Amino acid sequence: GKLDCALRYQAGPQQAGLLQVNRPLVQQLLVANAEIGALGGTPAMPAPIDLLRWPGVLQEQERDLTPLMEEAVELLDKALENLVASRQREGDRLGEFLSQRCQQLRDKVAQVRSRLPQVLQEIRQRIRDRLEEVIVELDPNRVEQEMVLLAQRLDVDEELDRLDSHLAEVLQVLERNEPVGRRLDFIMQELNRETNTLTSKSGDVDITRIVVDMKVLIEQMREQVQNIQ
Repeated sequence: GKLDCALRYQAGPQQAGLLQVNRPLVQQLLVANAEIGALGGTPAMPAPIDLLRWPGVLQEQERDLTPLMEEAVELLDKALENLVASRQREGDRLGEFLSQRCQQLRDKVAQVRSRLPQVLQEIRQRIRDRLEEVIVELDPNRVEQEMVLLAQRLDVDEELDRLDSHLAEVLQVLERNEPVGRRLDFIMQELNRETNTLTSKSGDVDITRIVVDMKVLIEQMREQVQNIQ
């Protein structure tokens, strides 16, 4: 972000300086008044109140504001230091939050991996049972070929590998000493994309439930990423 700061001093009634008369200017006004009066044949001294109305006749004595400015700048420096320290503490908390969610997501990915062999076996058995209901004799080779094609369509290893890669990237990015908010936001989009693919390909209730939990974790991370520069 960007921070603009301006300091402006305005003296109060107690801090107002003493007024002093601008003598050179008053002398010039008196000379001009005498000349004009001589030209008109009726010279007269101007009333003091009339002279006071002339801009610049009364001046406020200048004050040395150097000590005040030094103190103000010192306070500003302290305020900026506190701001930086506060942002650092918030950044540390956000980094810890994201790291915890990354580990939870890794655990979910591991759960999906461990579930996949059983899912494929259950699907294989369901297909065999259905085929046996309509076909007296099954060609084992033909059935096996169909199973291989089905396994390829349901294969989500690539998506799981990319999820692991993205989560590792999040942890690596958090260690950088530079603005990383946009990159993290992009990684959150990629995590969402992979989980959407998992949902569409798995076809298993248990895996779907795990993926829903993953989406919740990713959304929690995405919300916090918006607070990172």
